[in-house]
Amino acid sequence: MSAKNKTAPVLQIDPADIHQQVSSLWRSSTVWLQAHWLQILIAVGIGAVIVIALNALRSLGARLCSRGGSDEEKRRTGWYTILGRAITRTNNFFIVMLAAKLVSGYAATPPELSQTINFLFTVAATFQVAIWAREIILGAIEHRTSSDTYHGEALMTAMGLIRLLVSFAVFAIAFVVVLDNLGVNVTGLVAGLGVGGIAIGLAAQGIFGDLFAALAIIFDRPFRRGDKISFGSHSGIIEAIGLKSTRIRAYTGELIVISNKNLLDKEILNVTTRNHTRVSLTVGVAYETPPEVLERVPGMLKELIEAEGATAARAGFESFGASSLDFAIQFDVPGDDWGTAHGVRNRLLVSILRRFADEGISIPYPTQTTFTAAPDGHLVMPYPDVQPVKRVDLQPEER
Repeated sequence: MSAKNKTAPVLQIDPADIHQQVSSLWRSSTVWLQAHWLQILIAVGIGAVIVIALNALRSLGARLCSRGGSDEEKRRTGWYTILGRAITRTNNFFIVMLAAKLVSGYAATPPELSQTINFLFTVAATFQVAIWAREIILGAIEHRTSSDTYHGEALMTAMGLIRLLVSFAVFAIAFVVVLDNLGVNVTGLVAGLGVGGIAIGLAAQGIFGDLFAALAIIFDRPFRRGDKISFGSHSGIIEAIGLKSTRIRAYTGELIVISNKNLLDKEILNVTTRNHTRVSLTVGVAYETPPEVLERVPGMLKELIEAEGATAARAGFESFGASSLDFAIQFDVPGDDWGTAHGVRNRLLVSILRRFADEGISIPYPTQTTFTAAPDGHLVMPYPDVQPVKRVDLQPEER
């Protein structure tokens, strides 16, 4: 057999078959109109009522937008606005096909016309659902980014890219669903799209990693612009959240620029939302302090802490130090400002010194005592014995 005979046959369309199908549809439609003209008129009337009702429902979308609030930003990104915008995106073709689908059974449509209505309704419904999904997804993203915290050129660029990706995804899925309803084998198409997506993802995994990290920051909100955070060995204030990186102003003045993905991979401590600042310190007293005085020290410390407007979390005996008896102090200062807490700490230390001085309590400094032993083991003085000097009273004339 020659190579020409092995070639796959080419799909050919016979005009006679098309003419025959059109003629069959025309004859069946004519018979249907003659036999069910009353049902058809009633179905057309019901369909018209359905179309009018759906258009009225679509007009309610603008009213839902106005319920988002008096503020322009709330009207633009509120949940009522999101739902209203999705409703207003309902197209006329979907409304007409929905009405036809609802009344086709009552009018006893012929099989050829019924199949046509079913197919057109499937196409209209599939793409209409894609439009609704796109509006709701984008509206949800805008709702999460509606605060002033995330405004900026980088966010606008991110939203443009997000709109493109969401639109491509939902309409690609709708296109595949329509082809599947047409009887087309979409397995190869889906596999091709999957392989292409994997290739693009591998080629731009760094960019997409930072982009998805930015989306995670927008949706999860571990921090916002102006928050005070600590991560790794750095601390600072969030200045800007971008599409690829976040800028943090360190307390020492430097600007830290870190990619969003690397930042989220670290343990982040957000100190902005805390309602108090805890301060810890240790105070030592001399071992010679009487036990009855030691028993009163915790009460003194709590009294001094409360006098500074702080809350005592702990004030008590901690341990036997190398040269002092150590008392641990922990207290909470309202607010998240470390500068305020540091000022309270300074005033408290001065108050402790003043109170201990009034009570005769000594705060020792590290000291060391040396003992000298003779060869036989008994302790000796570290200096030789000195004969005492006798006092001699001089006569006035000898002076």
